[in-house]
Amino acid sequence: MNGNTFGKAFSCTSFGESHGPAIGVVIDGCLPNMPVDFELINKDLQRRKPGQSKLTTSRNEAEEFEILSGVFEGKTLGTPICIMVRNKDAKSSDYDSLKDIYRPSHADFTYQEKYGIRDHRGGGRQSARETVARVLAGAFAKMILQKLGISIQAYVSQVHTIELNQAYTQLDLDQTESNAIRCPEPNTAKTMMEAIEVAQATGDTLGGTISCVIKHVPIGWGSPVFDKLNADLAKAMFSINAVKGFDLGSGFAGTKLKGSQHNDVFEDNEGTIHTKTNHSGGIQGGISNGEDIYFKVAFKPVASILQPQESVSTSHEAVKFTIAGRHDACVLPRAVPIVEAMAAMVLVDHYLRNAMLNMQPFA
Repeated sequence: MNGNTFGKAFSCTSFGESHGPAIGVVIDGCLPNMPVDFELINKDLQRRKPGQSKLTTSRNEAEEFEILSGVFEGKTLGTPICIMVRNKDAKSSDYDSLKDIYRPSHADFTYQEKYGIRDHRGGGRQSARETVARVLAGAFAKMILQKLGISIQAYVSQVHTIELNQAYTQLDLDQTESNAIRCPEPNTAKTMMEAIEVAQATGDTLGGTISCVIKHVPIGWGSPVFDKLNADLAKAMFSINAVKGFDLGSGFAGTKLKGSQHNDVFEDNEGTIHTKTNHSGGIQGGISNGEDIYFKVAFKPVASILQPQESVSTSHEAVKFTIAGRHDACVLPRAVPIVEAMAAMVLVDHYLRNAMLNMQPFA
């Protein structure tokens, strides 16, 4: 099965299934001699883990990570880094009745048709449990970005029809982690959490959006035509389970403006060129322009609803069933660190590729 590796100069290859022994990742291209921030790795795993609040699935995983290679005496060696997190609270029996059923809006049918075999326990490789690997790799990417002075902050900006209407420049993003939903505006966060609790009580689920803001990216990252920075960010976000949309800068709202309103006019500010507005979202022609990069990611409602449903079986028979097990009513709060991780990997990949492009040739 191909498609398990992301990135070029900085890459991660994830492995493992939801109910297998472990989920893990092999990271290649990480800079050598870098002190490993073990607290950062653990913090992001805890932000992603199940069972962290009453809003999430009750699966209880400690998310203790084991580094198998690539790190010595607390520093990276520059060799492939292999890390894994063991699955300790999988309840595979919850999926016994679903072995021969194609669950609506899941990947059961497409996996079975493509490969002729699938792991039905918790969705196997298609499960959001796989994103543990991305958070692990993203933590190492964040360590590199921190050295470069680049920050990434994601937050929940919409749940169902409840939308945070303020621009990120009007928000205190440091308040994102102050509540379980990870929305930086307290009143909106409260309303979002109440909506999720209602969905939980009725066995339903909710979708929404996560916004992400990246600051201090230098000018020049990204390459036309097929390696545009925005294109790689879009691919990274669409690789996350349940993602249905990517909106950079003014995005779809920008289609309602005239060119005279939308153009980002350049100005000189004490010897440095900036734009007066940032409808471009920090990327023009696929290359970073030094302004803030900001985007939204749309997540569909979780497909595993706890209500009676209809479908067909692997033998093409009509069936009625109800999904058992432990599932999120809304994946958004746990997806915040995943969005950050994927963005971090894209940025470090382009940082390294840009560095190699600018290397001086031998005399």
